[in-house]
Amino acid sequence: MPSVTRWFIKSGMVCLLAALVGLVAMPAREFLPFPAVVAVLWPTLLHLLVVGWLTQLIFGVAHWLFPRRTREAPRGDERLMWLAWVALNAGLVLRLVGEPLALMGQGAGGILVASGVLQWVAAVAFIVNLWPRVKAR
Repeated sequence: MPSVTRWFIKSGMVCLLAALVGLVAMPAREFLPFPAVVAVLWPTLLHLLVVGWLTQLIFGVAHWLFPRRTREAPRGDERLMWLAWVALNAGLVLRLVGEPLALMGQGAGGILVASGVLQWVAAVAFIVNLWPRVKAR
């Protein structure tokens, strides 16, 4: 298994665990003294599940298992996949910081724009690298 695939899958598992902890803590805020930010975490936790867990798992497994591109470069350009991993996770971190701030009225629009741009860069890098591997036999 390529190392970038392992990083995608392990990062996804970390995001799954973090999202599940957050989802368990959401109802507990009724009984325990959690900070106010917990009340606005629902969209952030969904993003952590969809982008953090599912998207990273899909990117990693697709990179690993799709048909070979060529014998010389069976998985295409690994640098594009590393760019996708860095950009996706940097965008995810910015989203995890910016979204609760924006929902609490703290004006984090720039952070959310940067997050979106980074995640778009990740998707483009992934598609550019994988596109030639989607072919008929």
